[in-house]
Order: sequence, then C-alpha cells, then structure tokens
Amino acid sequence: MYESRHHPLLSRRQFLRRWLRHLLAAGLLIAASLGVGMAGYAYFEHLSWIDGFLNSSMLLGGMGPVDAPKTDGGKLFAGIYALYAGLVFIVGMAIAFAPVVHRLLHKFHLQDEKSS
Repeated sequence: MYESRHHPLLSRRQFLRRWLRHLLAAGLLIAASLGVGMAGYAYFEHLSWIDGFLNSSMLLGGMGPVDAPKTDGGKLFAGIYALYAGLVFIVGMAIAFAPVVHRLLHKFHLQDEKSS
C-alpha cells in the first residue's frame, strides 16, 4: 500500500488522494460506530434517536454519556460501548493520519540517503 524508502516520494496529488481515502475509511468507521451506539441506546434505554446520537457521539469523542443508563442491559451496553468507543477514536485517528506520518518519515529517509 505504501511505497518503501527506496521509492520516490509520491506526488502531492497522489498523496492527497491517498489521504482522502484514509479519511473516508476513518469517517466510515466512526459513522458505523455512531450508528451502532444510537441503535444500542434506542434498544436498551429506549432513548430517541437524537438522544442516542448525543450519547454515542459524546462517548466516541471521549466525553462520556449525557444520560446515565437506567436498565441493566443499558448499563452493560454503555460500558461495552464506552470501551469500544475509546478504541475506535484511537484507531480512527491512526487511520486518518497514517499517510501524513508516513510521508514525513519517508521524506526524512530520502534526505538521509541523499546526505550519505
């Protein structure tokens, strides 16, 4: 997927295309996770979809839920979803910024090879 350090740096256009694909993948992961959270809050806590959206997005953003769960099923769902949401945030950011970090490291390797 990525070029090795022995290959030339991608053009700016190719890099932006790669970054856009990664941003799209991260966005799809977050959107799907948001949908799962909304459905879980609607099913277990009988919250409206907009309240489920609020609680799910707050958890995905690392803030915590707005409405405390009242049912045992809702508490289990909220706990599992909170653990999942923390990982999704980290993975989503890694997916989104991997091309940028790779390009920077690739640029440094190319500069090292030129100076050697």
